[in-house]
Amino acid sequence: MRIAVTGSTGLIGKALVRSLRADGHEVVRLVRRPPAAPDELTWDPKRGYVAEPGLADCDAVVHLAGAGIGDHRWTDAYKKEIRDSRVLGTRTIAEAIASLPDPPRVLVSASGVGYYGDGGDRVLDEESPAGTGFLPTVCAEWEAATAPAAAAGVRTVLARNGLVVSGSGGAWGRMWPLFRLGLGGRLGGGRQYWSWISLRDHIAALRFLIEDSALAGPVNLTGPLPATNREVTEAMGHVLHRPTVCAVPEFALRLVLGELAQDVLGSQRAVPKRLVAAGFAFADGTIESALRAALDENAAEHSRR
Repeated sequence: MRIAVTGSTGLIGKALVRSLRADGHEVVRLVRRPPAAPDELTWDPKRGYVAEPGLADCDAVVHLAGAGIGDHRWTDAYKKEIRDSRVLGTRTIAEAIASLPDPPRVLVSASGVGYYGDGGDRVLDEESPAGTGFLPTVCAEWEAATAPAAAAGVRTVLARNGLVVSGSGGAWGRMWPLFRLGLGGRLGGGRQYWSWISLRDHIAALRFLIEDSALAGPVNLTGPLPATNREVTEAMGHVLHRPTVCAVPEFALRLVLGELAQDVLGSQRAVPKRLVAAGFAFADGTIESALRAALDENAAEHSRR
């Protein structure tokens, strides 16, 4: 297949491109600058521009681009960047796809389990309603921005991503050094659920969404067994053979992170109901398995350098 990917320089994008190319697929990477290689295609989400002829022969588009949720403190300016990078970018891609006389068969567009807000101990599947607050609102607008592609008859999948467990980047990439030094610990009370997924399962799930012609609409990309922050902390200590006694109290998180602390302390017990029903098989069914896979992945990454 010929597959276009946005966000190809991020943790997930790089791994997806590598996986697709290893199996002989042709990948077109959308970049926000003049193309510097034959596999690159220019787009500008803020101006609503994409070089549409480059999408014309694509079988699928995987849209992953968006400003990092936890990269900066949530000032008003950065909250606008988070929203605009998702909503404007998604609308640009969806409208470009819809304008083509022969559009791709499928658009897989990233979203997040932040859609559900703080669900406490409730199990959240794809039929659960949106929560309230900044992230649920952004996720709802983000998903709605795919409407032009769906209206044009393109199978549109909303991949509600959980926390990706990786040894080389993302939120987990910032946690490893602390835990290796024995400085890791639970956040707040540690009772909040984290909906995690290993990087290799995440990539396999994205490819499953591309290929399974029956799946459309929201699909939770999370592991089968959400874990509490306390359980994640204990598993990190176990796989690294380090103590995990340095708990961070809730007031300190709120002081340092501001509004972002609501997301860190919030609980999303999201489960991959539709993915499992469609027959997807997880390589990593537990958080400890995902952590060990991340360590193996990190070792493999170092060997490639």
